[in-house]
Amino acid sequence: MRILITGGAGFIGSHVLEHLLHQGHALCVVDDLSSGRTEHVPRAVPLHMADITGAGVERIIADFAPEAIVHLAAQMDVRASTLDPLFDAKVNVLGTVRLLQAAVHHGVNTFVLASSGGAAYGDAPHIPSTEATPTAPMSPYGASKVCDEIYLEAFCRAHPLRGVALRFGNVYGPRQNSAGEAGVVAIFSGAMLAGRTPMIYGDGLQTRDYVYVGDVAQAVGCALAHDSARGAINIGTGVGTPLTDLAQSIRKLTGYTGPVMHAAPRAQEVRHSALDSNHAQAIMGWSAQTALQEGLQRTVAHLQTTLEPAVAVPLPSTVPAGAQSRDS
Repeated sequence: MRILITGGAGFIGSHVLEHLLHQGHALCVVDDLSSGRTEHVPRAVPLHMADITGAGVERIIADFAPEAIVHLAAQMDVRASTLDPLFDAKVNVLGTVRLLQAAVHHGVNTFVLASSGGAAYGDAPHIPSTEATPTAPMSPYGASKVCDEIYLEAFCRAHPLRGVALRFGNVYGPRQNSAGEAGVVAIFSGAMLAGRTPMIYGDGLQTRDYVYVGDVAQAVGCALAHDSARGAINIGTGVGTPLTDLAQSIRKLTGYTGPVMHAAPRAQEVRHSALDSNHAQAIMGWSAQTALQEGLQRTVAHLQTTLEPAVAVPLPSTVPAGAQSRDS
């Protein structure tokens, strides 16, 4: 299959790229490299540096003639969305609409959208949340993802297009930015490995569904392969882990002995989140395979290799030396 991946040079995108390459698909990547890195894309895969909100992306789609688009490019920081909701909407909503329009114009058959479970459901009345849980976003970012899903559904009603909105949990794993993009696992791991004090906002009892990036890449592959996959599909583990427990696990893996600081809670952040993924299992045979402890070990081991020698500290012997992501 010919597949165009937006955001394919980024954290999640690069793992999806590797997984789909392994399956033998012909791929093309569109990425503005605002957070992605060229070294994440093999030389054999065309990489177009382009903004999904610009007119140039339609020319790329016309030239490559993909059968499917996997749309991962996004402004995905909840805090950034509250500070600049107009920019968030421009990237996440207008960028998605432009891609959908181009997909219809150029005969794309399948459109897989990266959506958000926790941000879309908000403080859900039932945990873990199913796809039947009403969406109730608490941030502009969450609102933009719900809006994307509505546009996707409308385009699929009006045109011969199969649309899948994968509602990801909190994705973590190797290559996630530890400097403070999105992703508390990478932020905590990077800080503790460097001997810096990690910060928890609030009491630390808030819970998130942490799903390993290799499992997410497999979910994208399943969505492309199964024609029965349509509409919103949760991609998570079904387990909500408190932030304090997460910090303690990372502390043990990194050997960090310093304090963990607390600060005032951040506005517009969900208190508890976990995703019921039984629907994904039923319609496309997907379920999360990587236990949190295993995924954290892989993440910390990978991050250790990227730190400057001056600040890197040895990992405890419980972490396999040279452990890698299953997609690496």
